[in-house]
Amino acid sequence: MAGIDETIVREFFEANGFLVRQLNKYQVQSRKKRADEEIDLVAENPRSKEGAVPDSFVLRPEDLRNVGRAAVAVRGWHTGVFSVATMKSAGGIFNFLQKSAIARIENLLGSEGRIFKILAIPALPKNAVEREKSVQYLKSRGIDGVLTYPIMLRNIASVVEVNNNYVKSDLLQTLRILKNYDMLSDPQTDMFEK
Repeated sequence: MAGIDETIVREFFEANGFLVRQLNKYQVQSRKKRADEEIDLVAENPRSKEGAVPDSFVLRPEDLRNVGRAAVAVRGWHTGVFSVATMKSAGGIFNFLQKSAIARIENLLGSEGRIFKILAIPALPKNAVEREKSVQYLKSRGIDGVLTYPIMLRNIASVVEVNNNYVKSDLLQTLRILKNYDMLSDPQTDMFEK
């Protein structure tokens, strides 16, 4: 997984009030990953409503208020769509759901409260039938919700201010520069264009 994909997901969670931790600072190359190495990020929301569940499966920023803790796997396959066929043919997508992986998070954060299993993906199929099949397949495998890159990037861009200098984040600084030169506009301004 490329670093930018994980950076986008991290910035999204942080922009929505989460504390985010990367479990492993290394990339496994010479052996098969353990299940706990498949978790890319652990996110904790100190303001969550305990016991509540997100309002939808495809998560939006407003749904995150109900997520207290999350195990997040990042899949940045930006040229593809997560159809059932794609998920069945690609190995390892669901490895982060194994009990040993979740146990590592519980050792880190404690066993109180639910750990949501979130998959960050490029997109679900546009066709309604195929989309529903994909959602049902993801749910059947144990996924609690998905985040898509368009939703995350729009949200991050909406919180970036042109007058702030984001020297500690290459992503936020890039978005700021694009906004400054009118190469990235707010969704509100788009609705008035012809």
